Amino acid sequence: MIMWGFPVLGCALLVSALLLRRWPLGAMAVTLGGSVGSMVLEPRPVVAVVVAVAAGLEICYIAATTSRRVSVAGAAMACAGLLVPLLAVPSLGSLRGGTVGSAGPPVVTLVVLVVAVIAWLIGYAVRQAQAQAELVRAQATAQAAMAERLRIARELHDIVAHSVGVIAFQAGSGRSVFDARPDEAREALATIETASRETLSGLRRMVTGLRRAEPEPGSWLAPLGPTPGLADIDRLAATALDAGVRVEVDMDWRGSREPLPADLDLSAFRIIQEAVTNVVRHARTDQCRVSISHQDGQLSIEITDSGRGGTGAGTGYGITGMRERAALLCGDFSAGPRPGGGFRVAARLPVPARAR
Repeated sequence: MIMWGFPVLGCALLVSALLLRRWPLGAMAVTLGGSVGSMVLEPRPVVAVVVAVAAGLEICYIAATTSRRVSVAGAAMACAGLLVPLLAVPSLGSLRGGTVGSAGPPVVTLVVLVVAVIAWLIGYAVRQAQAQAELVRAQATAQAAMAERLRIARELHDIVAHSVGVIAFQAGSGRSVFDARPDEAREALATIETASRETLSGLRRMVTGLRRAEPEPGSWLAPLGPTPGLADIDRLAATALDAGVRVEVDMDWRGSREPLPADLDLSAFRIIQEAVTNVVRHARTDQCRVSISHQDGQLSIEITDSGRGGTGAGTGYGITGMRERAALLCGDFSAGPRPGGGFRVAARLPVPARAR
């Protein structure tokens, strides 16, 4: 005698697998049809077990990948599609485990219901876990986007504020000596041209990075050119000198002179640049001092001047940006007037062990 139960069930499961992703309820209907047909053709307990496992797996998949309404409908369809034939078809009496008129419910009823409920709960739990993971990823993406926006704001401020301060000072100086000392006026114009070109170059690198079609994760805002660092302090001092402020640089480096991490090197330079820019624009003095010390796993930066000082709580973004840069590197920052006059900016940034 040819046993057609398993071939019929196998064909039904194959067709159901092809339909499951796009039409889950239709796939469930195909599975139920094949299951009932296989049990009618071959009413053996092993066939019933395979049918229960197949239906349970399908219910679990639907609950994990579709809405609650669709998954509940699929589970109810599976229960009804299996229980009605099992309880109503006489040839399936050997699979019932009881009679319709007995005092308790047939065993098969309990088995089908338990399998359906357990499968649905497992699938629903998987769906909830996926939803929670997506929520966490969305929150992380939003936080990363906010961090990048703050980084853009700091970079734009540092690039533009420094250059515009130098340009404004040189423009005023050139205008005041334009007729009496044309050579000095030409030098001021040359400084303005250099500062303008450097600012435009920095802005162009940043805008180009923002307009990349397919940026790499974590690097889509990185400038295309080399980023500045402590090696550019002499160039910064020369620019400040052109603006009328002499910068004395005192560097005390203990231990091996290993390259600093890029973010630490850039942040240290930006803090010094912003502090020197504030001296040029607000201190009304012709000199300041920059002290850089590297020892005991700390990079210490101090910028002092003997100008008119300030409160350290201005309405601009310069001090706020410096404080944020230090905080992002788990460092300390302070800024305020000096007791004897002038202003002091200080930052301590931890240096990773590999760069010590």
